[in-house]
Amino acid sequence: METGSPLTTEQVEIFHKNGYLVLENELPEGTVKSLLARTKQLLEEFSLEGHPMTKFTTGAGGKGQKHIGDQYFLESGDKVRYFFEEEAFNAQGNLTKPKERAINKIGHGLHMLDPLFRSITMTSRNLAIAKSLTAASTLGPNPVVLQSMIICKQPEIGGAVVSHQDSTFLYTDPPSAVGFWYALEDATIENGCLSFAPGSHLWEPIRKRLVRMQGVNGSEGTGFIDLPKGKGNGLPEDATPREASTEIDDDRFVIREVKAGALVLIHGNVLHKSAKNLSQKSRHIYTFHVISGDYEYDKLNWLQPGAEGFSRLEEIAVS
Repeated sequence: METGSPLTTEQVEIFHKNGYLVLENELPEGTVKSLLARTKQLLEEFSLEGHPMTKFTTGAGGKGQKHIGDQYFLESGDKVRYFFEEEAFNAQGNLTKPKERAINKIGHGLHMLDPLFRSITMTSRNLAIAKSLTAASTLGPNPVVLQSMIICKQPEIGGAVVSHQDSTFLYTDPPSAVGFWYALEDATIENGCLSFAPGSHLWEPIRKRLVRMQGVNGSEGTGFIDLPKGKGNGLPEDATPREASTEIDDDRFVIREVKAGALVLIHGNVLHKSAKNLSQKSRHIYTFHVISGDYEYDKLNWLQPGAEGFSRLEEIAVS
């Protein structure tokens, strides 16, 4: 793709119809190999000494679902930290996999601290994509990158991710989150590729938010709250929201396999999920999220900016 080129009119239309857009061959093969090698280096070189062995669990706020929430997680926005798969441990709490095959994800400040991942995040191309979506009234003005992570989807134990909307976890008023999701390896049915409910961003409102909460012992954690009345739910003004009491059938989801090097753009309201990786192959991806820096991003959000604030694409994007 030409450096700094925006999305085409047709691509923007597809994004608005489906709530996601796949851009094949977005990254050159050599770049993908370099990113994958760096990912493997990070996994091999991080130390277990002093690590809190924090496990990553995600849910959409339903009954029985929980979410990670210790300080190691809450203070990771401007750091590079490592979070384990739940199934990497036995009943006694001991690792059953080599550490490089036990990590769920590495995040959330790779775009700030790792030169290679920064080099593919803060680019004129990504600024142009963001501006394409700003002009189409999706993202909003002043696009900023607020988090980035490698998701490993490890062989045999890479956990399923339930149906969710990204704006539940990264809420602005009005909602503006857009995910940039790069495949570093082929993402297939066997290793847990993404599935989408096409068009769900037009009928599924944001109903809950993941927020910081105080625990009974005074420690800080996270939990889901209902979105207060009057707050933006991410739907067009003329939309008819799905009734919350109705179930979303699995047949509404479309499996989307992609090749290494593809970029998937994900609307903050679109429902998407991935199955558990039961194969012998990993499914490494790199993803970051962009929001409008001009919209309200309050102190309830689990992810809070560090001293340098979020990374403005308009200020520091490079070719």
